[in-house]
Amino acid sequence: MIKVGDTIPEATLQEYSEVEGNGCSIGPNPVKTREAAAGKTIAVFALPGAFTPTCSAKHVPGYVEKFDDLKKAGVDEIWCVSVNDAFVMGAWARDQKTNGKVRMLGDGSAEFAKATGLTMDLTGKGMGVRSARYSMLIKDGKVATLNVEAPGKFEVSDAGTMLAQAKG
Repeated sequence: MIKVGDTIPEATLQEYSEVEGNGCSIGPNPVKTREAAAGKTIAVFALPGAFTPTCSAKHVPGYVEKFDDLKKAGVDEIWCVSVNDAFVMGAWARDQKTNGKVRMLGDGSAEFAKATGLTMDLTGKGMGVRSARYSMLIKDGKVATLNVEAPGKFEVSDAGTMLAQAKG
């Protein structure tokens, strides 16, 4: 499992863009994790799936709400990573009104989740291999803090915890 001090794994996530701009075409665009994190402070939070109850009611809204505070604390970007495709993440971004605040990144094949060692097997529930619920603060591609939730919990990966760590 990834730990504090490790470099984040190289993986390609997918981000859905609805409008062209900054060299991005409309539709899914690849985001190479190490390249995208280089020279930046990134608050990453990962969760089992888009549109799921805790994720939609608490996890994503908390980061959207704390966007300005996280920026003031030195966070350059906020990433939400989930084992979903870019189209689902794009629809969820619209639903959660994350535009300009949280980058909704699809890890459709669980490549990033597997590389971090932070997965859970929900095959018995018809959902396959998913990401565990966690957050981490990345500074120039290295893990500065890591908060992994116990199964079924939402206690340490929230935006308030991340904000306290970003300020620290």
